[in-house]
Amino acid sequence: MSAQVRPTVLIVEDEPAQREVLSYNLEAEGFRVTTAGDGEAALLAVEEETPDIIVLDWMLPKVSGIEICRRLKTRADTKSLPIIMLSARSEEVDRVRGLETGADDYVVKPYSLVELMARVRTQLRRTRPATVGQVLEFGGILLDPESHKVHRDGKLLKLGPTEFRLLSTFMEKPGRVWSREQLLDRVWGRDIYVDTRTVDVHIGRLRKALMAEGGDDPLRTVRGAGYALG
Repeated sequence: MSAQVRPTVLIVEDEPAQREVLSYNLEAEGFRVTTAGDGEAALLAVEEETPDIIVLDWMLPKVSGIEICRRLKTRADTKSLPIIMLSARSEEVDRVRGLETGADDYVVKPYSLVELMARVRTQLRRTRPATVGQVLEFGGILLDPESHKVHRDGKLLKLGPTEFRLLSTFMEKPGRVWSREQLLDRVWGRDIYVDTRTVDVHIGRLRKALMAEGGDDPLRTVRGAGYALG
């Protein structure tokens, strides 16, 4: 896993043994894991802290996995949240139903843990590419999460670890406006308390580093909202 704050995986599984095995293996792969044992707890978990991806069992107490998927995919704030559906239902009609409800992938039980880990990484490559080592490029800026190097117009830039994580966040979603609170969660981590003014300090350092070898300021300050790249 790269220098980014670890991606969070929410495991929604009512069988404790399965939940434990999944948690252990995902944590061993470098992910941060949260869990829920039923549908209501899963929806509450998403409200409290939106994960980067959900591994969701179809058959759950209180609210089914398929209903959770339907609800999350109809909400503007969670419609792009990747969901991998787990199910013992292997019929084509069930797979189609799961995918049509909005699941991004469908894995039939019993499954290979190695394959499931690969599928998790595949989904994150789409939504958080830097966390799985994918090189990012925008407006002449090239960021390589594996070598931890940033070039602008072919010139190597010097960035501190926090500035690197900030730039990586911006480059994963160019044009998106990030609030200070969202940047704190993504860059510093949800478990660490940092004053929001710290974000402004590091944005200033990032701007200075990006323009050290010339070029315009690629970062945009959106009054009352936050910051964006491009």
